[in-house]
Amino acid sequence: QLQLVESGGGLVQPGGSLRLSCIASGRIFSINSMGWYRQAPGKQRELVATISSGGSTNYEDSVKGRFTISRDNAKNTVYLQMNSLKPADTAVYYCNAYLFALRTSGTQEYWGRGTQVTVSS
Repeated sequence: QLQLVESGGGLVQPGGSLRLSCIASGRIFSINSMGWYRQAPGKQRELVATISSGGSTNYEDSVKGRFTISRDNAKNTVYLQMNSLKPADTAVYYCNAYLFALRTSGTQEYWGRGTQVTVSS
């Protein structure tokens, strides 16, 4: 069964750091872009960062210079290093991937279940 599983969330003080990980598992033929989205209470889900299969990255303006997305293609894993965290970063963070699973018709979008990040003193 194909799934994306996030880990690394938690409670951190303002100015602190967290590193999120997301592993894609199952019968995967290839992975195109991977990324992180977040959803705060009462708000729509928003893009945080994406990374292409070739390593090109894209960031939401409020996280530029503080967050870094990376991936390990051999491990089907994407990471999000979050530094200088602010209370406004509090949200559920979701992993996203466009991938081609075996025995499917082509590239499809998949989502993880999310991991909670809370920034509070």
